[in-house]
Amino acid sequence: MNKDYDFTISEPKWQEFWEKEKIFAFNPKAKKIFSIDTPPPTMSGKMHLGHAFSYTHTDITARYKRMKGFSVLYPFGVDNNGLPTERLVEKIHNVTLFQLGREKFVQLCQKTIQGILPDFIFGWKRIGLSSDFDNAYSTISPEAQKLSQLYFLDLYNQGRIYKKEMPVLWCPECQTAIAQAELEDKEIETFFNDIEFRLTSGEKILISTTRPELLPSCVSIFVHPLDKSKNNLIGKTAIVPIFNQEVPILSDEKVDINKGTGIVMSCTFGDTTDMEWYFKHNLPLKISITKDRKLNELAKEFSGLSIKEAREKILERLKELNLLKSQKRISHTVNVHERCQTEIEILPTNQWFVKYLDLRNQFLKQSGKMNWRPKFMKSRLDNWINGLSWDWCFSRQRYFGIPIPAWYCKKCKKIIVADKDQLPIDPLSAKPKTKCSCGSEEFIPETDIMDTWMTSSLTPQVVLSRFDKKISKKAFPMSMRPQAHDIINFWLFYTMVRSYLHFKNIPFKEIIVSGFLLDSKGEKMSKSKGNVIEPETVINQYGADALRCWASQSSLGDDLKFNEEEIKNGKRLVTKLWNAFKFSSLHLENYSPEKNDKKLLQDEDKWILNKFSLMTREYYKKMDEYEYAKAKEVLDKFFWSDFCDNYLEIIKTRAYESKDRGVQYALYYLLLNVLKLYSPIIPFITEEIYQEFFKENEKIKSIHLFSFPEDKELFNFPKETKDFENAINTIEQIRKYKSEQKISIKAEVETVVIETKDKEKIQKYLPLIEKIMAVKKIEVK
Repeated sequence: MNKDYDFTISEPKWQEFWEKEKIFAFNPKAKKIFSIDTPPPTMSGKMHLGHAFSYTHTDITARYKRMKGFSVLYPFGVDNNGLPTERLVEKIHNVTLFQLGREKFVQLCQKTIQGILPDFIFGWKRIGLSSDFDNAYSTISPEAQKLSQLYFLDLYNQGRIYKKEMPVLWCPECQTAIAQAELEDKEIETFFNDIEFRLTSGEKILISTTRPELLPSCVSIFVHPLDKSKNNLIGKTAIVPIFNQEVPILSDEKVDINKGTGIVMSCTFGDTTDMEWYFKHNLPLKISITKDRKLNELAKEFSGLSIKEAREKILERLKELNLLKSQKRISHTVNVHERCQTEIEILPTNQWFVKYLDLRNQFLKQSGKMNWRPKFMKSRLDNWINGLSWDWCFSRQRYFGIPIPAWYCKKCKKIIVADKDQLPIDPLSAKPKTKCSCGSEEFIPETDIMDTWMTSSLTPQVVLSRFDKKISKKAFPMSMRPQAHDIINFWLFYTMVRSYLHFKNIPFKEIIVSGFLLDSKGEKMSKSKGNVIEPETVINQYGADALRCWASQSSLGDDLKFNEEEIKNGKRLVTKLWNAFKFSSLHLENYSPEKNDKKLLQDEDKWILNKFSLMTREYYKKMDEYEYAKAKEVLDKFFWSDFCDNYLEIIKTRAYESKDRGVQYALYYLLLNVLKLYSPIIPFITEEIYQEFFKENEKIKSIHLFSFPEDKELFNFPKETKDFENAINTIEQIRKYKSEQKISIKAEVETVVIETKDKEKIQKYLPLIEKIMAVKKIEVK
């Protein structure tokens, strides 16, 4: 073996080898299938360290399951349709889709994707993902488009899809409707403004608001029905300052008595509570904000101003009129679009919806049918389901995505949907196959596209559509869904919804939830904070195995701080493995295991083989529970302490003095199987050592094509192990003595006194211990 291991040469070499030799190709004919619904990363820039962190967990599982006898369906996909891709293209080329127009912008998106896709995928290959990259999928491919449109038709025929004009969440920056799941809460600094309203009866009241620019949209005022100091106002009429419309004072239990003055103005629409009151109390509709976040003609003299400008001007006018009584700076939570962090508005627009609010109880039951790891993550989904307020708005007023396969009859306005055999279809360039029921042959094409989640929620179907029905039946529900906890309300929820609506089934049996990656200060890594670290930087310095080693130390659901020292520890493990095998190779030259070698095992060999067997069972137990960190911990303890510190030192004399086939057998077995157990976590170094050291004997193409040793192949030497533990205890005492006396381990000493509970059993090991510990005489108490 070479003197040193060079990961910069080895890692790319084996990644290329795995791909060329199709080491991780899925075998659909296998009896045991383990299917993984891998999250297709959004093509919105480079891979970041958070990806490397969470995807390593999935890959460890995939590699482990293969070596446990499963054929692993581990697809790699790219989510490259919809708003995230559009925003990336706009950023790269410094354009907007509205500047270019639909046709040119779609062409630019397709060209950009083709250009950056190879480098984008390479990042995942570089961390050692064992996906079947030959079967990678894209959410904008013709196959995905056809599937997405097919299931749209299924929902439409079920009566689950409808189109209606109603208040929806609107992103002024992206110029599109968004779904409830795409909201994020954001804390901002603003003012509570106490504004004086006059009643038609002559009384005056104070109302606190953070949005005075919505005064032209004020349609009612609310107080709490149990607020004794204010319920005398119920039924009266107030006059809105500046704009002078008269509005009723109503009561609702949702009013927070302790917030502001306890009197709330309701506008259409300032927030989701306004929307709820609009429907509940049958309020009139007054829209004063445009889609690009400016005030319209309803705002009179303030028309055309941006929201920020209008807020300032209206506050100035209120001061002039002596109606702004006080201002208080507060920290205020607002809803923003998670894609662009822009504050959302609520505007009435014509949109497509999936009807599902009536199914909340069924969704909760589905949530309970899946095995959550960790279990407490289930409450996040359940809380989301219980808090649903609207049906799923899935139409987007954008260009690059999967078209909604529908037209409108020009004459009677009826919706006409495509036939199945027309899919995939773009209604802008095609027509329905038949006339409208009214006889008209003129149609207006739908220009909206589907939200990216309408396709991403079908990832199990996109993957399984490549196989026949028998394979799909074996692999669905998918065995496992790995993902981070921040998209439980998005991807997990929508996939569960689609699986129930189309198949009345759960989409996956187990949900494996990883935490966030934090920077060294404990803050979540994000591009906006400027604290993101690219995996490439870490890999170039320490290697992918070292990075994976660090990532494997996190428990499911737990956030993990980036710690460069832990990555260095990963590199030390790689070096230790190399050196241990390099030393062992000196004593295994030309050795090939034979059955009779087992009869030549001595007590120290039986002790280490028994320790290995106990450790291996514990390793399997932890890995089966997806406890990667604990599995690695027991393996590390065995390798560093039992094997390297003790066994290799103990057998040095036997190994150097003669070709002892007993020690050779134990060494060969342990080295090969330690490699197997480490291979899911650190696949590159284990492949390098296997190819260098074992391939000629074992004949198997790759370490990753082995099976783990089964229970019947493990060893059981309880008596010898118990006896030899006395020898290990004695060795540890002598090491401690030499360390305390500042004597080199190799330096010979005359006499050492040790203590033992079993003086009789230690006697037979004293010659061995004296020899390996450089002690002339050991006295036993």
